[in-house]
Amino acid sequence: MNSDGIDGIYLETHSWRKTAAFLEGLGFTIDFSQDDSGRLLAPGGPYVFVQEITADRKPDTLLVLGVQDAGAWQPGEQVDVTDPFQETAWGAWEMKVRDPDGRTWSIQAPRKSSNGRA
Repeated sequence: MNSDGIDGIYLETHSWRKTAAFLEGLGFTIDFSQDDSGRLLAPGGPYVFVQEITADRKPDTLLVLGVQDAGAWQPGEQVDVTDPFQETAWGAWEMKVRDPDGRTWSIQAPRKSSNGRA
């Protein structure tokens, strides 16, 4: 079963405000924000979710692929699943996989029922 492609990008930063201003300068608009994070949108493209982290951590970037149903979607045999689908704090189901170079990718599905399974 195929994914829906790249839905978004999760971007860690040492300054939410500076990164948001940078992205606004590139044509993104803030969809919603909190003190240390927010989601920005650009017409026709994936969202960018920016999360501020502490100065002692190295910022990371995570590509987010969308799928319609966490209960029905399965990756191919060649995909290294590091974390099976789990419910998130933001109301989705998320699986994490690792690519051949060791990068982590996020696979996310909307919550379809109380247990996330259709």
